[in-house]
Amino acid sequence: MIENLQPKKALGQHWLYDIDVLEAMCDAVDVESGNFVLEIGPGLGTLTSRLLQRDASVLALEFDHDLAVSLNSNLKKQYVNTAKLEVREGDIRTFNFTELPADYKVCANIPYYLTSNLIRLFCDTPSKPLVASILIQKEVAERVAAKDGKMSILSCYAHFFFECTLGEHVPAELFTPAPKVDSQILILWRRPNSLFDVDQGLYFRLIKAGFSGKRKTLRNSLSAGLQYSKSQVETLLHASHISPSKRAETLSLEDWKTVYDNIKLIDASTTEA
Repeated sequence: MIENLQPKKALGQHWLYDIDVLEAMCDAVDVESGNFVLEIGPGLGTLTSRLLQRDASVLALEFDHDLAVSLNSNLKKQYVNTAKLEVREGDIRTFNFTELPADYKVCANIPYYLTSNLIRLFCDTPSKPLVASILIQKEVAERVAAKDGKMSILSCYAHFFFECTLGEHVPAELFTPAPKVDSQILILWRRPNSLFDVDQGLYFRLIKAGFSGKRKTLRNSLSAGLQYSKSQVETLLHASHISPSKRAETLSLEDWKTVYDNIKLIDASTTEA
């Protein structure tokens, strides 16, 4: 390893050297001259070097102090011009996205445990990336990109703000050390506008309630999560043309929008009563 640096298991580090995959991550977000790219977890700089070779400006945010200190020298040993690189030691979970320029892009080979946090950060920040290419556990990437009939609460969030597609499948043996599972590139393109014009707090509270019990029917999960009686929930779902015996993962975002529209009617009728 460069400068005797070794991957740290406690930080979930798995380093990637495969040039084809690194180029695929750059291609997925159309990195080109003049772009500003936030790279999360640059590690030894293998992806960073590809971004710089495309003449992008790169902010490399590295949580590991040892890697952050050595990144510039590692890249120079690879004969990479680092004039457009800023290396910053920091935690993406507390990073201020609003300091980034408009239409910035993201490339990241991240520890698996950060996946949900990172996607939620992209959804919650008012300064969303134009596009993100993140290399994550294959099964999770498939769940996030899933559409009608196989949704999760995370995919509901992601699809509301981004067009979610799958990129290249990356076998475990291409990493050092090899993880126990394969990875896949998940690509998130920011929507010009949110999917629906809704009160997002209420809309996502409704979805969160629906997913509050993995094996519960909507009749039970929405009753518990929204503090409605089961008969009120049944009325709500019948008005939305959805069976109360269905489970949350079977609903599309359009279905949740229909429930949202009807729940506002029920709230209004309750207030009037």
